[in-house]
Amino acid sequence: MELTPIPDHVKDGLDILFVGFNPSIRSSETGYHYANPNNRFWKILFESGLTPRKYAPEENHDLLKLGYGLTNIVPRPTKAAADITKEEYKEGAEQLKRKIERYRPKVVCFVGKGVYLQFSNKKSTHWGKQPDSVIPGVIEFVAPSSSGLVRMKQAEIVEIYEGLHQLICENN
Repeated sequence: MELTPIPDHVKDGLDILFVGFNPSIRSSETGYHYANPNNRFWKILFESGLTPRKYAPEENHDLLKLGYGLTNIVPRPTKAAADITKEEYKEGAEQLKRKIERYRPKVVCFVGKGVYLQFSNKKSTHWGKQPDSVIPGVIEFVAPSSSGLVRMKQAEIVEIYEGLHQLICENN
């Protein structure tokens, strides 16, 4: 079975561009970002104050109205991020850099440390705003993955995303 990538939701001048690892099998089947029922993305956005209500995956395009975009570092859907090759990450990082330079979001939020490390070629990072950006003039923010496999408590994850919400409020 050939799995199809899902469309990006991007436009010029976004407040936040959320960047995930790659689409899940469920996202490929539905065409929606963060469609796996075990993924907490939509709940985290709501609980952190980034959205006024909990959106459903099939409303993912509606985030554009809030100034938020969605993309992935690798477009190929897989069962797990571990299935992504080094070559795919390298190519995806270059494509993502071009995308960020083209659309110029205020903040790029990497949904997972691994996504940011693949993008930046850094060896380690911390949660939150990064001290030096790969793309000058664009704030880079690292947040935990919203995958149900992440072993952090929901409240801890939400607190980090609250920092993203505060950052956006300060920069608007």
